[in-house]
Amino acid sequence: MAKLKRKQYEELLEPLELELVAMARWARATGARIVVLFEGRDTAGKGGAIRAVSQRLNPRQCHIVALSKPSEDEQTQWYFQRYIRHLPSAGEIVLFDRSWYNRAGVERVMGFASEDQVTKFFEQAWVFERLLTDDGILLFKYWLTTDQDNQEERLKERLEDPLKRWKLSPIDLAAREKYDAYTEARETMLKATHHRQAPWTLVDFNDQKRGRLTLIRHLLDHLPDTHVEPPAIEFPDLGRKPRSESYGVLEPIADYPVEG
Repeated sequence: MAKLKRKQYEELLEPLELELVAMARWARATGARIVVLFEGRDTAGKGGAIRAVSQRLNPRQCHIVALSKPSEDEQTQWYFQRYIRHLPSAGEIVLFDRSWYNRAGVERVMGFASEDQVTKFFEQAWVFERLLTDDGILLFKYWLTTDQDNQEERLKERLEDPLKRWKLSPIDLAAREKYDAYTEARETMLKATHHRQAPWTLVDFNDQKRGRLTLIRHLLDHLPDTHVEPPAIEFPDLGRKPRSESYGVLEPIADYPVEG
């Protein structure tokens, strides 16, 4: 299947954005709490997928959570503790750019967590998520898949593009040799944490544009009826001619010169 072109992607995305705005309006009106986890291999496209979901939404309502490695204090806490403080209040949407499943993935594969810690995580994760869903939180868990040849191409792109170099970490480079280990860890994770209250959904992100559309469509299709009429807003005429902007002592910066 041919990869989507930019123009085609944007045309397909636009109606989904309208539905996402409607979803946010519904959440605000009903007090719904929505949590979406974005997991996957390095370079799979988590950041782009999160931007596609959030870019038309009010950032005061839709929050993106991308935590750095735990501090010394956080390492002494219950593992799930630092994630709890980021859970949504009524009417809010929280998008996790990686989540508590770090323990089952990168921490396990790279040796940052012991097998005892991983075992305890598997014992507690489904209980933690059941508590969230029993309390009414709508929880969605997505794993973004990508083949190794695509991963290698994207890593090279990050290395060669100075605007993307910040995305390339020593962990990313070390993970290149552990593609199969990540596959094994993922399969173990899915078996242990795929349950009725919070199932996993895998999305093919070899074509990232098509993957974003697929993920958003799935998310929207698995929410309750989100139709809420937008409030009527009157926009009366000013009754006078609009005024031009006025300035004090400082002068405005000249327009940027554009050739052609």
